Amino acid sequence: MLLDHTISQLDTGPMPPDRARQMGQLGYMQWIAGLPGEADYTRAARHALARAADFRTCSPAVEAFCQLVEASLTTPLAPLPLSMPPARRRGGARARRVDRLWTCPAPPDRKGRR
Repeated sequence: MLLDHTISQLDTGPMPPDRARQMGQLGYMQWIAGLPGEADYTRAARHALARAADFRTCSPAVEAFCQLVEASLTTPLAPLPLSMPPARRRGGARARRVDRLWTCPAPPDRKGRR
């Protein structure tokens, strides 16, 4: 199911708030594009919120996704502020590792000390 796949893609753990917002927007766009044309949006949105509920507290990107879904249900029909993230060089694998290390504790050494 596309919803489960979207949630698993968003559930990557701690990340900077700006990156979480961007990922949440991309996840929302992926989810809404995958809905069948005849789908009941309100029902699908409530189902998405229920499926993502367990992941909201541990994943900022899932939280951003849920906030967008909630905003779409509670506000009058209007375009949501969605945008693609700006194109930028991310620096490859080294930059991604450095980006994720900002919240991770140091691994223990061979004797179990941090």
